[in-house]
Amino acid sequence: MNKFQSIFLVAFINSLFINAQEFSHFNKDHRLGLHHWEIPSKDPDRIMLNFNGDPSSTRAVTWRTDSSVKNAIAQIAISGVNSKFTENAKNYNAITEEFDLGVYKTNKSFVVNYHSVIFDNLNPNTIYAYRVGDGKNWSEWIQFKTAKTGYSPTQFVYFGDAQNDILNHWSRVIRMAYQTAPNAAFVIHAGDMVDTAHRDYEWAQWFKAGGFIHSQWTAIPVVGNHEFQRINGLSPKRLSVQWRPQFTLPVEENLHEKLHETVYTVEYQDVLILVLNSTDFLEKQTAYIEEKLTKSDAKWKIVTCHHSVFSPAEGRDFEFARKNWKPLFDKYGVDLVLNGHDHTYARGHVPVKSQDKNKSGNFNTLYITSVSGPKQYKIGLEQLEDYKADGYLSNKIGEQTQFFQVISIEDESLIYKAYTALGDEYDTAIITKDFTTGIKTLK
Repeated sequence: MNKFQSIFLVAFINSLFINAQEFSHFNKDHRLGLHHWEIPSKDPDRIMLNFNGDPSSTRAVTWRTDSSVKNAIAQIAISGVNSKFTENAKNYNAITEEFDLGVYKTNKSFVVNYHSVIFDNLNPNTIYAYRVGDGKNWSEWIQFKTAKTGYSPTQFVYFGDAQNDILNHWSRVIRMAYQTAPNAAFVIHAGDMVDTAHRDYEWAQWFKAGGFIHSQWTAIPVVGNHEFQRINGLSPKRLSVQWRPQFTLPVEENLHEKLHETVYTVEYQDVLILVLNSTDFLEKQTAYIEEKLTKSDAKWKIVTCHHSVFSPAEGRDFEFARKNWKPLFDKYGVDLVLNGHDHTYARGHVPVKSQDKNKSGNFNTLYITSVSGPKQYKIGLEQLEDYKADGYLSNKIGEQTQFFQVISIEDESLIYKAYTALGDEYDTAIITKDFTTGIKTLK
């Protein structure tokens, strides 16, 4: 063996040794058997935009890496027509939180790091580009637009439950929604985004299904009953262990701490979006609802919670909301209520109460229940009929269909459209409101 062959052999043996060490470390971390899109690395993944503060001047971003990234940063700049905009990028140091996936027994046991930043002092009505990383390993530059400061046309998307077989069957729905409304200002996910609250494989599917859309459309996540689960057989149900690390949401300090980041409000261009937790501490939210609705003079008031106030699926009944929350929606003129949970489609409305002699028009609140994932239930026609006693009139129903919804607001109109997974329009409703008198009509 000559000198060069000896050098080559030594290098080859060293390479095998290093690879064996890496394989051993990988195996020690119990990551074998995971898909590559489940495994964290130094490169940012699961990038998520949320509202946290005034939508015209702030935005929150959260992302994940492996545990080696201790000092993460985000950069943001006003976007430009060429790449020179990066010269004016501002750095934000991230808050980093260690998270052990193994806290839930069916997850692989290894630590990941979640990082979060709240961009502040942004200019209204401006396209920004941001990226996240550690100074060496970066995401791509991603664009979003801040809100205007006053009432102005806007559009957003809403999904009912994704929940089951997410990557296979929800991907096409969120991607068709993006094709239909690419410039939507935000998106509401009305709960049950996964089926098993703490199972990271399902959250990995949800993030992969949406891909870059999650990092570009600002999300308003709503907690559903499937985001609650026991850690073990004896413990009480608790909020998904991933929920707070992977979303950066407003904290309502006056509420019970268990409601933090599951009950909050967003005020977007004179549109109030009130997000409720319909699974836990229902009584504690009633006063909060009244407080927020009493104080708001928003031109449009929207409420979203997971459980359907007027459940269209057989055997479902959210009586608490009908008895305690609906009267507040009536009193304060909530325009639109967006729900999930029942894996069917129903649009109905509550007309103006006849005893209010000072009001005219034919309408008070529009109630929607929808589903975006493959799990489907049967419509309960009899119970929809029974809701007439509560003042509910059914307008349109559907079953065995995956939907997404696009809501557009312009001038004195709110235009609601439901689409199938094929992108075909299935249902339309238009609310017209006189902002001076508050009188509303529904077409």
